[in-house]
Amino acid sequence: MTETLFTITISKRLARRVLATAAVLTIVGQVGAQQPPAVTENSTADEIQKFCTNIADAARDQRYLLQKQELEKLQAGVDERIKTLENRTAEYQDWLKRRNDFLARAQAGLVDIFKTMKPDAAAPQLAEMRMEIAAAIIMQLPARQSALFLSEMNPEKAGMISTIISSATNPNTSKAPAAPNTPKAPS
Repeated sequence: MTETLFTITISKRLARRVLATAAVLTIVGQVGAQQPPAVTENSTADEIQKFCTNIADAARDQRYLLQKQELEKLQAGVDERIKTLENRTAEYQDWLKRRNDFLARAQAGLVDIFKTMKPDAAAPQLAEMRMEIAAAIIMQLPARQSALFLSEMNPEKAGMISTIISSATNPNTSKAPAAPNTPKAPS
């Protein structure tokens, strides 16, 4: 004999809600169980100290590696600039050598030209040149010919050229002016 005391009818929708609520409550309980135990201030400081001690060597190595990479980059830049400067220096030295060779040939040729000229024809041309160039040419001519050229020139220009020539022969011309000799005070 079976007796039914009562019958409960639940809709599918209600059953789903009840099951979903039960599942959420079960999960929340498990999440709460997974939380770390309460942390005290002393245990936190110890853990921080241990963590810092464990990663100190790795952090130092990484810092050194970054510094080394930066230094290598800078060294490569310096090496490139040195190479560029060496190339430019070689170009400049080549240019300077060619220029000096040309000037030496031109000066020798110019002196030879004036050596063959008559004083009355050469004097006006020398007077029109820059005084330093005219003085350099006259200095390289034989003394007799130089005297003839200067005698044919305007006395004022001839005097300026003579002054330049005499300055060139003075050994103290290119030196810095000497300090006057003043007696030193006794110490």
